[in-house]
Amino acid sequence: MSTYFPKAGEIARKWYVVDASGLALGRVASQVARILMGKENPKYTPFLDTGDHVVVINAEKVKTTGTKADAKVYQHYTGYPGGLRTEEFKKRVVRKPELIIEDAVKRMLPKTKLGVQMFSKLKVYKGDKHPHAAQKPEVKQLA
Repeated sequence: MSTYFPKAGEIARKWYVVDASGLALGRVASQVARILMGKENPKYTPFLDTGDHVVVINAEKVKTTGTKADAKVYQHYTGYPGGLRTEEFKKRVVRKPELIIEDAVKRMLPKTKLGVQMFSKLKVYKGDKHPHAAQKPEVKQLA
């Protein structure tokens, strides 16, 4: 008997809406990453993208625990000499809060081509409105 692997046409992708207001950043990111990877799906296969689409709303209302709001710093390197760029959590929440959730989720996904494909199914928005009503997304409650 051979192991069953889902074919590309057999994977039915659902759309979910997650409201991040008042939830902890790490908890939201880890649960969204599980949905994107497809670990909530009974047909989960580690080397196939069996995940669903996720729309996260109210990104600016996500919470952090402890002193992370004051101490957390985002860093990236431009590739040029002296090109280390830093930004504090509080400034990023004001400037572009979508990046906070996107960075947290992206770092929880596989660092491969498959992870890039999974990450492309994530949509994050600042307010409570999103342009994906035509996909009829279901509201997903996170713990």
